[in-house]
Amino acid sequence: MPTVLITGTSRGFGLLMTELFAEQGWTILACCRTPDKAAELKALEERFPNQVKIHALDVTDFSAIDALAADLNDTPIDILLNNAGVLGKRNLDQGTLEDQAFGNSDWTEWEELYRTNTMAPMKMAEAFIDHVAKSDQKKIVTVTSVVGSIGGSIFGGLYAYRASKAAANAVMKGLSIELAERGITAFPIHPGFAKTDMGGSRADIEPMEGARGVFKVVTEATLEDAGRFWTYEGKELPW
Repeated sequence: MPTVLITGTSRGFGLLMTELFAEQGWTILACCRTPDKAAELKALEERFPNQVKIHALDVTDFSAIDALAADLNDTPIDILLNNAGVLGKRNLDQGTLEDQAFGNSDWTEWEELYRTNTMAPMKMAEAFIDHVAKSDQKKIVTVTSVVGSIGGSIFGGLYAYRASKAAANAVMKGLSIELAERGITAFPIHPGFAKTDMGGSRADIEPMEGARGVFKVVTEATLEDAGRFWTYEGKELPW
């Protein structure tokens, strides 16, 4: 039975990915900050008791990442899916566009976004590299965003978020080159602009559409797909 480690599984996209992997017979190491408050995730654990294994993890706490990696020392991880991420103080419905408009930069918020969206995926890769290397599928994937595409950018705004995601893309590109010699497939993926808590009600697609697409792309990816910026539809985005 293959194993996937997913961060940010208490709600939204991470919760849906946990459910999809479980339905396909995977073992899921489901990480979230406060398991005691994750009622829907606990319901999945009860539904799939032999597959869903919940672990407390705040990805901004790098010592906690190291501790979890040590606890899982003998566990091969076929896919490390860095899903945990933040948009800002508020979601799009509540006014994040205004919060991150030119002239409104909150530098503490910038630091928080970079730590969660960029630094944490890098730390996860460093901490769990040996777990991934000893698995069969050997994949490291980070959920980023189309707004992190520099070549495809057609509007401004969301500066802190887009910068953190573009930086995460750069991290994944670097990992794809450096880790290829160990047979590891690394790439970022855009899950679609979905109607989650983060995306808000004006988003383009239902969350499950994006989740199903990401599941297909990630599970079917090979080493030839490493270092490319994928969408949930299996299309390639410019850097």
